[in-house]
Amino acid sequence: MTQDNCYLLGYIVRTHGTAGNVVIFLDVDYPEEYEDLDAIYVEIKGELVPYFIENFNLQKQANAIVKFEDINTIEKAQALVGSSLYLSLDELEELSNEEFYYHEIKGFTVVDQTVGTLGTVREVYSLNGQDLIAMDYQSVEVLIPTAADIVLKADKENKQLIVNLPEGLLEVYLDNSDSENTPDDAD
Repeated sequence: MTQDNCYLLGYIVRTHGTAGNVVIFLDVDYPEEYEDLDAIYVEIKGELVPYFIENFNLQKQANAIVKFEDINTIEKAQALVGSSLYLSLDELEELSNEEFYYHEIKGFTVVDQTVGTLGTVREVYSLNGQDLIAMDYQSVEVLIPTAADIVLKADKENKQLIVNLPEGLLEVYLDNSDSENTPDDAD
């Protein structure tokens, strides 16, 4: 299995107890949908290795205490801390044409309803509960909040992300880039 065939589910954040349990963070919208997992891929040295799940105990705030088969000591569990967790793309629920998973929109053209074509989606960042779409616009990285009133829909057929950017958002980024390239006049 390769990362191209998978999506990022979350991370192993720490050990739990001394019997080999780990705490994982599920970087998904609905963590409860993953409570019945039988197996998961753990990224180890760039390779995805399947691990079978003996017990999955969902906690609050998208954390779960997980017991993997054959991981029965704190030392074995500690070796997994910091690893990324993946699932096969085949396990994703099918979405409507206008809905999307973040991995699907990379490379999509961003089209604003007012301004028109802006740039291409480079990445999607999840930062402290705020997801941001990164695109390059006039050689500057612009971050677009994923709020439903801003990101309106994904046109999968035409590989376009239709947005309604807040007034002044692009100017904020362009003004910042101009001030970084202007020499300081206060010599």
